[in-house]
Amino acid sequence: MFKFKLLKQTGRARLGEIKTSRGKINTPVFMPVGTLATVKSLTPKDLNFLDTQVILSNTYHLHLRPGEKIIKKAGGLHKFMSWDKPILTDSGGFQVFSLSSLRKVSDRGVKFKSHLDGKEIFLTPELAIKIQEDLGADIIMVLDDVVASNVGKKQTKKAMDRTHNWLKRCIKSHTNTNQALFGIIQGGIFADLRIESAKFVSNTSVQGIAIGGLSVGESRSTMYEMLDIVEPVMPKNKPRYLMGVGDPIDLLESIDRGIDMFDCVLPTRIARHGTVWTYKGKINILNSKFKSKFKPIDSKCTCYACQNFTSAYIHHLLKEKEILGMRLTTMHNLHFLLQLMKDARYHIKQNTFTGFKKRFIKTFKKQ
Repeated sequence: MFKFKLLKQTGRARLGEIKTSRGKINTPVFMPVGTLATVKSLTPKDLNFLDTQVILSNTYHLHLRPGEKIIKKAGGLHKFMSWDKPILTDSGGFQVFSLSSLRKVSDRGVKFKSHLDGKEIFLTPELAIKIQEDLGADIIMVLDDVVASNVGKKQTKKAMDRTHNWLKRCIKSHTNTNQALFGIIQGGIFADLRIESAKFVSNTSVQGIAIGGLSVGESRSTMYEMLDIVEPVMPKNKPRYLMGVGDPIDLLESIDRGIDMFDCVLPTRIARHGTVWTYKGKINILNSKFKSKFKPIDSKCTCYACQNFTSAYIHHLLKEKEILGMRLTTMHNLHFLLQLMKDARYHIKQNTFTGFKKRFIKTFKKQ
């Protein structure tokens, strides 16, 4: 069961609701990334406490280890990781893109060597779907051919055409009707290619539309331009997912351009290295000035870390490389983004989103 309902629209910002067999997802939504069937340092109980609606796991990494057959034998990814809410799995296309020195792309699929042991693997669109069906996620992605933002138009078009052909093969091989299949728009930074791809994907039977190949080196303004170009082409009755974007400003600007869903490792990755977001901007709590700051990271924040611990204590934990320090900063950053999404949903409903976005960005940039 997968249904999307557009509840309200303010300008291009959309308030929506996705229904899955494992629960409802209110959009706009940020999906914490659990690459290896875990959001690093957090338990499912932690994620529920943060009011996480849906998480993302990674097909490529789980295929390599422990393998989808093990996870299927365990009862699927939900039982394996003890998470009873929706899960989205990506297809592995971006991970293969990042392994440029270990891969060879053809129209048939991608031949690459495992970064773990050098084992050769041939990933086809059909295999990407089969792996995700074995994992048992609620939302699965087609295999796409991702290219960097600085490659030429000829190469970008070739990758886009290949992505479209792979999309047709993914649709044909998709058999689990309990899983929603999302298509992916490509086309790099070329307006005509993006429009062509958006039209192609939108005219297929996929249940959601993703935008890939952005946040891969292009400027922030170029990313926004590409969103502006594809937004009018995408159907209003399907969820729109911008892949791999998690910066707070980018989230709000993308919501203002009609995007419903986001994922990114950014909040958890920077948290483990001491960088945290506040309503006044980004700070690094490892800086010496926090050694004796006996106040929370953010006095306005209601997360577990800010309600119970001082910056000085978290600074100490991170300096000593204590796992609790990483847990607390991770909780804080995820709480920050999930609360930002709640605020966005509230202001879309109240027809005040544009003003909210401008105020947040103005304050956030001050730091």
